[in-house]
Amino acid sequence: MLSVVWLDEAISDLIDIVTFIAAHNPGAARRLKTRLEGAPLPLTEHPYLYPNGRVPGTREIVVHPNYVLVYRVTAERIEIVSVLHAREEYP
Repeated sequence: MLSVVWLDEAISDLIDIVTFIAAHNPGAARRLKTRLEGAPLPLTEHPYLYPNGRVPGTREIVVHPNYVLVYRVTAERIEIVSVLHAREEYP
């Protein structure tokens, strides 16, 4: 079973998103944070559960209609690369 590791950029993305939403709706920010943090949990047993990402070597989880979690699978672990707003230009 692979472990899930959030890379620094993804942690920063998560903090920025939650902080922005919390300024307007703290309850929604808490709920979204819980969803974003919980989304990768099934990956420990099923790392290829979600479709290939727009960047080669990545995969994407649509956690919420507005947010996408980008990850990559390595031999040792699953790396959460970034958290994106769906309207954000990516890559």
